[in-house]
Amino acid sequence: MDRVDPDQARDDVVSAEASGTPAGQDDPATVTALLGEAARPRWIRPAMLGAVIVVLLLSLALLAPIALRHLQPVAAKYETAAIRRADLTVLVTVTGALAPVNQVDVGSELSGTIASVRVQENDRVAKGQVMATLDTDRLQDQVVQTQAGVAAAEAGLAQAAATRGEMRLKADRLNRLFTISSGGWPAKADVDAADAALTRARAAEAAARAAITQAQASLRTARTSLSKAAIRSPVDGVVLIRKAEPGQTVAASLQAPVLFTLAEDMRRMELHADIDEADVAQVHEGQEAVFTVDAHPGRQYRARVTRVGFGAQTKEGVVTYTGVLSLDNADLSLRPGMTASADIRSVTRRDVLLVPEAALRFTPPRSGDSQGALSRALVPRMPRLGSPPVRRSSDASRQQVWVLEGDRPKALSVHVGASDTRETEVTGSGIRAGLPVIVGAVEAPS
Repeated sequence: MDRVDPDQARDDVVSAEASGTPAGQDDPATVTALLGEAARPRWIRPAMLGAVIVVLLLSLALLAPIALRHLQPVAAKYETAAIRRADLTVLVTVTGALAPVNQVDVGSELSGTIASVRVQENDRVAKGQVMATLDTDRLQDQVVQTQAGVAAAEAGLAQAAATRGEMRLKADRLNRLFTISSGGWPAKADVDAADAALTRARAAEAAARAAITQAQASLRTARTSLSKAAIRSPVDGVVLIRKAEPGQTVAASLQAPVLFTLAEDMRRMELHADIDEADVAQVHEGQEAVFTVDAHPGRQYRARVTRVGFGAQTKEGVVTYTGVLSLDNADLSLRPGMTASADIRSVTRRDVLLVPEAALRFTPPRSGDSQGALSRALVPRMPRLGSPPVRRSSDASRQQVWVLEGDRPKALSVHVGASDTRETEVTGSGIRAGLPVIVGAVEAPS
C-alpha cells in the first residue's frame, strides 16, 4: 500500500468540502492518516524531542562520576580488641532496706488510760523492764471483788459440809432403827427420804467446792489483768519507736494497739533486698556481697546471703523475690530503714580467657555488588556502621568470634561461659590470650 501524506490528505478533504464533493472518505489510507494526526500530541515535534534528549544526556554526564564512584568495590575498616586472661566476677545488683534481725511491736492487751511512760526513743531496755503503766483503779477493784467471791464460795462450802454431816447422821439413825425393829419402825418411806436428803447434801457440797475453784480462777484473772497494766519489754533491745503518751486512751477491743517498737540487737542486722526474676536463679545461700548506704558514701559493708524467698512480689509490673542478707553492725553505724545497694558475687572464675561482648555480637558486613548501584548512586546513603544482629546458634553456649586473616575476616567457633555483660568467658580451638578479635567495622570506599 502506498503511504499517504497526512498534509496532502487534509488538503484533499478541505478541497472536497469546498466543492461539495466527498473526496477520499472511503479511502482507508486517508482515514488512518487523519486519525494518526489527531492522536499525536501537538507538543511532540522533532525540535522538542531533540531538546529532551539533550537534557537527558547532560544529566547522565553530570551523574556519571557519582555512579562510577559508588560502583567501586567497598572495603571495610575493622576494629579489634585482644582476648585477655584474667579473673571474672559476675555480680547481681539488688536494692533493699536494712532491718533488725528481730523487731518486736509491743502493745497493750487491756483498754484504759496510760498513767505513765518510763522510756524514750533510743533507750536500751532489759527483758521484763516496765516501759509504761495503765490506770489501775478499776483493775484493783476487780481484784477485791473476786477476792470477796472466793471468800463467799468458801463460806458456802462450809455450810454445805455442815448440811451434809447433819443429813448423814439423820440417815444413819433411821436406818439403824429400821434394822433393829425388823422394818417395823420407822416407816420405809422415812428411811428413803433421809437417804435422798443425804445425797442432795453431798451434791451441794461438791457444788460449793466447784464455786470456790471458779472464784479462785476469777481472782487469778483479775490479778493477771492488774499485772498487765504494767507494759514490760519482752526482749533486751533498743526502743526504736514510742507511740505512748501519758493520758492517752488505749482501746484494745479488736486488736492490741502498738505502743512501742523494739529492736532486739542492733549489732546484728539484715538487708531485705528485692531480686529481679531474671537474676534470682543466680543467687543462692552463702554467697558473699558488698553493699553501700547513702549515709556513709565511699564505705563498703560486707554481707552474706542467708535466704532467698520463693514467694513473688509484683511492683509496677516488675516481679521480684525477697532475699535476706545478714551483716555485722558492731559499730552501730547502720540503722533500720536505711536504703542499701548491694552487689552479690554470684559467679567467680579464676584465670580464664575473656572476650569483649561486642566480639560475640559482630558479623562481617555484606559484600557490595553492582546490582542496584545506579539507584544507590542517584540516592546516596551514609556508610553503614556496625553490623546486623548476630544469629545465635541453637546451642546457647556455642557461638563464634571473628579474626582477621590477611584483610578478610575469619570465623572461630567458641564455647561461652559466665558473663558480666562487658566480657564473657570463652574456650575453643585456636583461642588464646592476646588474639585480636573483631569488635566492629565501618564501610569506606577503597
